[in-house]
Amino acid sequence: MQVANKTHKGEKGRRPSARAKPFDARNRSSAREEGDRVAAETPEHGATVITGICGRLGQLLARELHRCDRVIGIDRRPFEGCPEDIVHYQLDLRRNKTQDVFRSNAVKAVVHLGIMHNLRENDREHHSWNVVGFKKILEYVEQYRVPKLILLSSANLYGPNPENPQFLSEEAPLLGAQDFSQIRDLVDVDMLAQSFFWKRPQTETVILRPCHILGKVRNAPSNYLRLKRPITLLGYDPMMQVIHERDVVDAIVHALKPGQRGIFNLSGAGQLPLSRLIRMLNKPAIPLPAPLVKSAMRRLWSYRVSDYSAPEFDHLRYTCMVDGSRALEQLGFRPSRGIRETLEAVYNEV
Repeated sequence: MQVANKTHKGEKGRRPSARAKPFDARNRSSAREEGDRVAAETPEHGATVITGICGRLGQLLARELHRCDRVIGIDRRPFEGCPEDIVHYQLDLRRNKTQDVFRSNAVKAVVHLGIMHNLRENDREHHSWNVVGFKKILEYVEQYRVPKLILLSSANLYGPNPENPQFLSEEAPLLGAQDFSQIRDLVDVDMLAQSFFWKRPQTETVILRPCHILGKVRNAPSNYLRLKRPITLLGYDPMMQVIHERDVVDAIVHALKPGQRGIFNLSGAGQLPLSRLIRMLNKPAIPLPAPLVKSAMRRLWSYRVSDYSAPEFDHLRYTCMVDGSRALEQLGFRPSRGIRETLEAVYNEV
């Protein structure tokens, strides 16, 4: 298969099959019949759809799966160097055109990585992309009877808090948005997946909540450790968990196995104090008073000088560690990269 390059109203995507017809919300019975038909025709080796395939984790997962699986990617960004046997639909998840991907392909699993984390986007765009977009995916998974759905969520949704136990289980409440309103939509997405888990038991729904992901991925923890002199908060040295980006991909592969369902924390290879992690990278830290840092960061953020919002610094202050035993016992997932290799991945990973 070749990379899709047809154009539809300014977006690139693969030409839908001749049988594809626009979905009419007024005729849900025929849509249900079509979903039944697609489900009945789904072969054992149906395609795995990866949303957000052009991100770092999406590309790593796609290159892992395409050796033995059909892979279809959905992402509005271009996929540079896309392998020839991966079909990439350059689409916005919220567009109705996305339904044609499910209508014209037998889909056996959806891995949802297409989540917006850029805090600079306004709240309306965040909600539209993350919440409305994910609702569309859930609608298609239900309508076309997709057997497996995997959501990559985050352990950060539990929230750093001085009252947290040493390790948080999957049953702990998601309180991260209480003091960090900008991630409220991420909590909403996780809650939508939980509701879908109970609403549609026919679909094996898996929610993965990894601790801080490190590697070439462009996220706050990796960017923080790339600083020449990371800021720390005077009087605070919280225990930290980190996980290698390739271990996260391995966990997704484990979750794709038939029979796996549920919520799983991914805790990485262990935990160390923040000061120790920084020393392992041979970096000199800059300890500053917490009130000064948060006040300064609010101003720098508002002036668009800093890429870090003030609430993110609570992770340098309080513990937010998770219990990953369920992933070991039920998924059979054990991280294979140690803490040092995980830390060095922010520079050395290719």
